Amino acid sequence: MTIQIPDKVAQKLDNLPDKPGCYQMLDKKGKVIYVGKALVLRNRVRSYFHASAQRDAKTSRLVSEIADLTWWVTSTELEALILENELIKRYKPHYNIKLKDDRQFPYIKVHWQDDFPKVSVVRRMQKDGARYFGPYSSSRACYQTMDALRRVFPYLDCDREITGNDARPCLYYHIKLCGGPCIGKQNRAEYRKMLQQMMNFLQGDSDNVLVQMESQMEQAAENLQFELAAIYRDRIKSAQRIVEQQKIISAAMEDADYIAVAQDARTADAAVQVFTVRNGRLIGRENYILEGATLVENGVMDENSPAPAESSQADERQLGMLIGEFVQQFYDNAVFVPKLILVQA
Repeated sequence: MTIQIPDKVAQKLDNLPDKPGCYQMLDKKGKVIYVGKALVLRNRVRSYFHASAQRDAKTSRLVSEIADLTWWVTSTELEALILENELIKRYKPHYNIKLKDDRQFPYIKVHWQDDFPKVSVVRRMQKDGARYFGPYSSSRACYQTMDALRRVFPYLDCDREITGNDARPCLYYHIKLCGGPCIGKQNRAEYRKMLQQMMNFLQGDSDNVLVQMESQMEQAAENLQFELAAIYRDRIKSAQRIVEQQKIISAAMEDADYIAVAQDARTADAAVQVFTVRNGRLIGRENYILEGATLVENGVMDENSPAPAESSQADERQLGMLIGEFVQQFYDNAVFVPKLILVQA
């Protein structure tokens, strides 16, 4: 397939610098259709117009729509990465890979800035002093996690003003899913200590949390607070059931994320699984669908598009770009990024 390069674009290709930076590709209406970054702008941008790149249907369609180019030179590749992220957020280019529906994924929010922090599900993180955990692939996965946690750490989710002087508690207190701070059964220090344990548990530090809870149970028994000791006993059992479902997959007891990518050979549709390992334990697995990984027009696969070519350097480069864009978007607002991120494609 031969694509005619507009004179304006050809001239700019000759003037590209041998420096790191970001580039934008625009269509004939001046709309930004793709944003990218490069260690060497000249090599990266010109590579789109090589014959090997045209074997990919999506790249062929992208190049055919390019009517103009703009670029910014940066001091380092890191600066280029930051600028690229900002430009993608601003323009939402059609040909950039995006998480399905471009939706905001849910997080567990601990309102830590409050005296008696409640726990809720939100779709956006803010700089408000709260603690956030996630993202989760769906609201269902998020709420399932919260339901399991509440049996171990009976947190607040109501909007009551906690004074400790209420006449009677809510239903959750009677079914042991709330410690009853509203009626003075749990003070501020006790409640926040429990929530800190919950946050540590969410971050994968389950062993230390269980040791702390066992110590609290023993202390309550020594003080002849047998009802409180029984409550701790039941919470420990619930926590142990959660931990038992977390497989130990690393003797090094490290924190790591393992990312697996699968792409359909015919349609080029892509799916990603992220395995979350904390302290050597698999504590979560999330599934994501990538939109924009293939040539789509009006939501329908172009029947005249050629099937992706067999394994080649061009194919590997395209897959590498896809993975890179997913990783960038996934960790953009992440609360915690492990030192080790392994990708298998």
